[in-house]
Amino acid sequence: MVQIDFNVEKIEPVVMRGPNPLAHRDLMSPYVWKGPQDHEYQMMVRAVPRLGEEGDTGTIWYATSKDGLTFTATDKPAIAPGPEPEDAGGCEDPTVVQLQGGGYVVYYTGVAADRRHGEMLYAAGPSIEQLQKKGVAMASTPSEGNVKEATVDRTKAGGWRMFYEYAAGGASLIGLAIGKDVAGPWEHERQPFAPREGAWDNFHLSTGPLLTNDKDQPVMFYNGATQDARWRIGWIAFDAEYRRVVDRCIEPLIVPPPSPDRMDIDIAFAASIVFGGGHTWLYFSRADRALFRATIRRFKG
Repeated sequence: MVQIDFNVEKIEPVVMRGPNPLAHRDLMSPYVWKGPQDHEYQMMVRAVPRLGEEGDTGTIWYATSKDGLTFTATDKPAIAPGPEPEDAGGCEDPTVVQLQGGGYVVYYTGVAADRRHGEMLYAAGPSIEQLQKKGVAMASTPSEGNVKEATVDRTKAGGWRMFYEYAAGGASLIGLAIGKDVAGPWEHERQPFAPREGAWDNFHLSTGPLLTNDKDQPVMFYNGATQDARWRIGWIAFDAEYRRVVDRCIEPLIVPPPSPDRMDIDIAFAASIVFGGGHTWLYFSRADRALFRATIRRFKG
């Protein structure tokens, strides 16, 4: 069996420029992808009220960059709460899928007005600026509550897979669904991997981005935590159709970089990955408030 390993070469802060409604919020869930032109990068990001401030649980903004580090946002959110009750409380955790024929599907978490319930929703359109909300992408079930945090891929054989986070027994866990198309319908299938007793990811799991430049062995940079929610970023490798796990990290790849604010929560959370041009960039948030880019390198042995 081919052994896999990764290391982190450097970590850099991501800068966001934008209007006052964005500048006065914390940032998390940075979904970055390569744009239609060389050396142009695009991002959808969740903006949340700062600690102690009231408001929705998030708005989703669109931004662009020439270097993948400094982004400039549009004048208003691309996806905002309401008017329907399913996301009246907030819009969170964007995942962007580019369609081969043009256009986009964006999965996101919609939080109800009571802030107690979330559901995986989606929007679609010919461009990010023309997205239209389409409703529920995949509903929760009695055994899998608060379905959210989509990670979507088309396999080597042409099938669609969606990893998602769900709540069960007081923990966040990862499920896997199969769909006929990028917009579903999706059918819950199974838990693709579980927490590990005695490890850094022994209680909570959440989805992260997929590195798919090798379609025979895709790798997910997932988020794992102990029961007290100390989140770190690790990796796990699958076979081509996501039927079985072929390798998994022992120690986390990324732990939260030191923060100047001692009140920050102990969280590093992966959101997206960009491969190409001689580099692999992993985008993540720290303490649910600041964005970073890690340059990583893959080894095979």
